[in-house]
Amino acid sequence: MDKFFGISGSGSNIRTEVLAGFTTFFTMAYIMFVNPSILSASGMSWNGVFVATIIATAIGTLIMGLVAKVPYAVAPGMGLNAFFTFSVCFGLGFKWQEALAMVFICGIINIIITVTRLRKMIIKSIPKSLQLAIGGGIGLFIAYIGIKNAGLINFGATSEGFTPGANAVPALSQFNAAGPVLALIGLAIIVILMMLKVRGAMLIGIIATTVIGIPMGITHLPEKIFDMSRLSEIGDVSFAFFGDVGFASLFGEGRIFIVLITIFAFSLTDTFDTIGTFIGTGRKTGIFDEADEKALNESKGFKSKMDKALFADATATSIGALFGTSNTTTYIESASGISEGGRTGFTSVIVAALFLICLPLVALFGMVPAQATAPVLIIVGILMAESFAGINWKDLDESIPAFFTITIMTFAYNISYGIAAGFIFFCIVKICKKQIKEVHPILIGAALLFIFYFILMAVNKL
Repeated sequence: MDKFFGISGSGSNIRTEVLAGFTTFFTMAYIMFVNPSILSASGMSWNGVFVATIIATAIGTLIMGLVAKVPYAVAPGMGLNAFFTFSVCFGLGFKWQEALAMVFICGIINIIITVTRLRKMIIKSIPKSLQLAIGGGIGLFIAYIGIKNAGLINFGATSEGFTPGANAVPALSQFNAAGPVLALIGLAIIVILMMLKVRGAMLIGIIATTVIGIPMGITHLPEKIFDMSRLSEIGDVSFAFFGDVGFASLFGEGRIFIVLITIFAFSLTDTFDTIGTFIGTGRKTGIFDEADEKALNESKGFKSKMDKALFADATATSIGALFGTSNTTTYIESASGISEGGRTGFTSVIVAALFLICLPLVALFGMVPAQATAPVLIIVGILMAESFAGINWKDLDESIPAFFTITIMTFAYNISYGIAAGFIFFCIVKICKKQIKEVHPILIGAALLFIFYFILMAVNKL
């Protein structure tokens, strides 16, 4: 084991790797609750997505540990699952089976761009400021969903008071119901634990809020704690896109352009989220070095650990879609395990094993109410907002495209529209400054594709 993972050579030991694995698991375990809560809104089975989330996470993380041999965990990505449900299914009107088909295609595309030089072209085509704006914008989008799910805001406020179904004006909840109060309690618990630097603050907050919800009449206890029968519900979501609804219907009715744009949005978000995680946490710890970063941009094949890690991440996306979940991506929460000394793939193996242990407890986890997971969405949004610090807001060249990326993404309740706005305004800025030649052709092409899509929408052709 030591020789296979190179534990001693990395300056670590088995005990440290195990501790790192537990730390990463408890830091990211909230995804078991949050992912099905978001995806089930699209019509998918909550229990089916719960099981699919665990299996996809376990398999993807195992691939990361055994193939790339780096201490990163892979799971359905926050932001990507919101894009799946609220943008693709609700906003664009796709069935969840069709959305899964697009996720599967996205995984295949990511595999291709990982093993060819096309990856280098795509990475270099997106300005850093837009990468940061996309990441931070998704954070605000997630936080907004959490605030809504918590019941902290309602829509329908008028000058004469609150009238459900009236003008879509947001208003703060009156907190005369148990749901919003419970969500506030959960939010306070998680914030306090995080400020006290308690490991697993999000998981502890979810559990504590769920327990508090019992006497409040929101949390309903299951009849059984161990219930293997629910595992069969993965059949409701796994391999679902191979039927009449999925691949067969995806490109029908003249939707090829919006399908391509959606797949592009999936791939773009997934790619930069993963690369940012690797570079941000790997270089300063020695997991990845400058040679790895150079190989990321210049090499073909698998000549570095980062190449292999990107390949593992891309493969996990398609595997996750097969089982019935949105894009899997490398989790930034892996940094918690790395900070505990995890340096090799053995840390990832421990994380995968812990997720699998949770499978028989599906009935227990199913009792977690939305008010217990909504605070996590808000906190994740706070963490992702860190990206805003890297944007030079005093420079209009950066701030204008970044601002429209963030605001359109959040206020229009659509991640792909935010990306489109950022690309389009970036091109406009460069045209005005007579610097359009500095813009990569891939970004220009994407902006034109977005504009063409909006024109088609305007004339009701989509």
